[in-house]
Amino acid sequence: MSNHSEHFHVTSREQGQTLAAAIRRWLGQISWRDVKSLVLGQHVQVNGNLCLDEARRLKPGEVVKVYQHPLAKPADEKDVRIRHVDNHLVVVEKPAGMTTERHPEEKNWPSRRKQLQPTLDEVLPRLLAKHLGWKIPREAAGSAAAKGRRTQPAPKLPRIFAVHRLDRDTSGLMVFARTPEASTALIKLFKKHHVTRAYVAVVHGTPVEQKIETYLVRDRGDGLRGSSPAGKVAEEAQRAVTHVRLMQTIGPYSVVECRLETGRTHQIRIHLAEAGHMLCGEKVYTHKLGEKSQRDESGAPRQALHAAELGFVHPITSEPLIWRMQLPQELADWIRGLAME
Repeated sequence: MSNHSEHFHVTSREQGQTLAAAIRRWLGQISWRDVKSLVLGQHVQVNGNLCLDEARRLKPGEVVKVYQHPLAKPADEKDVRIRHVDNHLVVVEKPAGMTTERHPEEKNWPSRRKQLQPTLDEVLPRLLAKHLGWKIPREAAGSAAAKGRRTQPAPKLPRIFAVHRLDRDTSGLMVFARTPEASTALIKLFKKHHVTRAYVAVVHGTPVEQKIETYLVRDRGDGLRGSSPAGKVAEEAQRAVTHVRLMQTIGPYSVVECRLETGRTHQIRIHLAEAGHMLCGEKVYTHKLGEKSQRDESGAPRQALHAAELGFVHPITSEPLIWRMQLPQELADWIRGLAME
């Protein structure tokens, strides 16, 4: 079933307006109730991401899409799976559609607004408490207040510390520290590149096995993060190394393994696009500097990138650890569909 959408580009005219107000004007003064139904009914994306917050303030340059049919529900606590727990760390399977941490400007949002689209660092403490068998009371503060009873203080939950991140639309394995000591040690492992990380990606074309080594900068010359033409002498340049191995070819697309030697922001997405093999479902990194954007007609349900392997020597116990995770169902089903075309 096709899902027709209308696209709207936010200009200075809409700057600072709420998402609801802008949609109401763009769609011809429909009722506020209808606007709210569209947003909460999962019909609206902002910059390619589902948005359930009608009060979100818009900025120039953002793109809003209003879809005819509802989009997939946002990820929540039920979609997160714990793979390993000890006194020092916890390893989880992160679903696509969930950010690792909340952006600084969203930290002071009221709880009800945060719950519309929870972040991994918000849902994991409660999930971990349940996993450990802690007795956590149901969240019934709203009903208690409605009946005039005194609400109970929020239960004390296990502490967690983020030590690395995955993009919102990337699924896969992640580790969180449970103590400050473990956090410091894990961050050091990542900084020294002593963590094994392998990703599975679906890309355009057929890449050859290769080692991609460039120097990444915030602005490569066209406003996008990417590889600097000046190499390592560029200001704030960071060395980035990705090892690419072809796993399977499916018509005009390929499944590849990407092993990180370094772990820079958006490294895999940038390296694949600049090599001429844009990630299926990619919305930002679509081309090499100076070239035209590549069109994506793959029909990928989201950014086709999955953190499939994570390994390191435990920073406290010195035990070698490694985990592997299969492709999530929505990606596996889409790949099977490609093979049948």
